[in-house]
Amino acid sequence: MTTDETERPLLSVALVTLGCARNEVDSEELAGRLESDGFRLVHDPAEADTVVVNTCGFVEAAKKDSVDTLLEASDLKTEHGGKAQAVVAVGCMAERYGHELADSLPEADAVLGFDDYPDIAARLRSIVAGEKHTSHVPADRRTLLPITPVERTLSTTPVPGHASGPASLRRRLDDGPTASLKLASGCDRRCTFCAIPSFRGSFVSRRPTDVLDEARWLAQQGARELFLVSENSTSYGKDLGDLRLLETLLPELAAVDGVERVRVSYLQPAETRPGLVEVIGSTPGVAPYFDLSFQHASNAVLRRMRRFGDPESFLGLLEQVRSYAPHAGVRCNVIVGFPGETEHDLETLCDFLTAARLDVTGVFGYSDEDGTEAAGFGGKLDDDEVRARVEHVNDLVEQLTADRAAERIGESVEILVESVDDGEVVGRGAHQGPEVDGTTRLVDVSEAQCRIGALVLAEVTDSEGVDLVARPLTEEAR
Repeated sequence: MTTDETERPLLSVALVTLGCARNEVDSEELAGRLESDGFRLVHDPAEADTVVVNTCGFVEAAKKDSVDTLLEASDLKTEHGGKAQAVVAVGCMAERYGHELADSLPEADAVLGFDDYPDIAARLRSIVAGEKHTSHVPADRRTLLPITPVERTLSTTPVPGHASGPASLRRRLDDGPTASLKLASGCDRRCTFCAIPSFRGSFVSRRPTDVLDEARWLAQQGARELFLVSENSTSYGKDLGDLRLLETLLPELAAVDGVERVRVSYLQPAETRPGLVEVIGSTPGVAPYFDLSFQHASNAVLRRMRRFGDPESFLGLLEQVRSYAPHAGVRCNVIVGFPGETEHDLETLCDFLTAARLDVTGVFGYSDEDGTEAAGFGGKLDDDEVRARVEHVNDLVEQLTADRAAERIGESVEILVESVDDGEVVGRGAHQGPEVDGTTRLVDVSEAQCRIGALVLAEVTDSEGVDLVARPLTEEAR
């Protein structure tokens, strides 16, 4: 390094992350790459030379949010009186639309795809220097990997969030007690409504040694709960020659020094094996938490979605879950207004949700997604009808989940404290996933319990919608 280089101030960069926990992992990998290659990370975009927006490209609302965020970031550029010299789009929307997004959004100085991630620092430097970046032409990333899953480990195609050596290639962007940990990327399913595999690619598992190494590193960084993320966690290990690898890995992760709780996200109901249910439901240190993507309950609608199941099989799975963990947390997402959905189909879904006793249900109205098979289906419902059905199901879900929360009054829950603000202590129980599953407010806490990262055994005393109120148990009650 020359004298000029050592004296030149480091370029600062702020990463703004939209979308899911998988994107959070990708942002932290980008942050690690940038910091190790001479960038200075800052939290406030207004204080950054470069603003990198990690976009979401899942549904129309998420894409609009991504565009709005990029436009807000462009207002921080020097021509508007701010400090930023460049605003760059990365992430799923950037990968999905490439040069199309760049052409339609000149406010962004560049649109980078996943293939740019390994050289992200060099890309940003050239963009700040005024060089024109030619954005990629979107392509189906499934074509970049071998068809046979076991051959994919030999591929050199960049897969975000899969870098080894986490101490140098990942940098935590917050200091909360929960950290996302990527199990795998991509998906081999062909759901007719979903575009994710086309821009995230085919399913690729991370090697268990890499996952465990990163878990240990995260624990050293203060993480007490590990949130395992992927597009389909039930497929973990199939490309490594062992479809039951997750059942083996979970106890090892739970045994990592400093880790108090491990949580698995996004389980495919049709692939959720009895052995996996048993491990999640009965292993100490693994949260009895089941994030099951039912999507609907009508067999006819599910077939058109190219998914599998019906109310009987789904309720049977929930019965199996609760046989191992009677107080297990269960959440799901459903799509309402799918092409061809009849009033009887909607009634079947509502009857299932009533019987299922779920803790949280996300309700999404169907909308066409570019490049999906369902976009070409007949039997489309008009927008007003879809909105009406979403409102109907949401009203039902709001009551059902409030009733389910009320059922937990009197239960003992172990709360991971995540915030302490003016004496109000808030955290999550084992049945509550990060961000979207509700919280638990602790009352009558001791000074030692008013600490972020503390684990507090408490009794639920009240509920407020999906949220709970709990009081720490005394030593005698324990």
